[in-house]
Amino acid sequence: MTIDRRNDDKPETASRSRHAERPPTASEQLEELLGYPWPFPGRPPKHDLSTWTVTDDWPDPVPVTEAEIEVFERWFGDLFDELFGPDIALPDAGTEIDLENGTRK
Repeated sequence: MTIDRRNDDKPETASRSRHAERPPTASEQLEELLGYPWPFPGRPPKHDLSTWTVTDDWPDPVPVTEAEIEVFERWFGDLFDELFGPDIALPDAGTEIDLENGTRK
């Protein structure tokens, strides 16, 4: 059930105007198809969280490689130092690491 948007009064050979009629938007097409506007007015319904199930199937402890730890320390080292303080057990604590080659500056 679509609407023919052509102007049947003009002959087919007539040149089109500069501003051809635009095609209907997706919302207009959906409203025409359903017969009512979408989305529905008002808030969406709340989900009943009591029916949700949470499953923890990760191994305990979660395996983490040394390379993964190094990546996190390089990318988030400044944030970790800000949150937890620098590691004072290391003699060169607080030195910056060159992210391109992983060496200390």
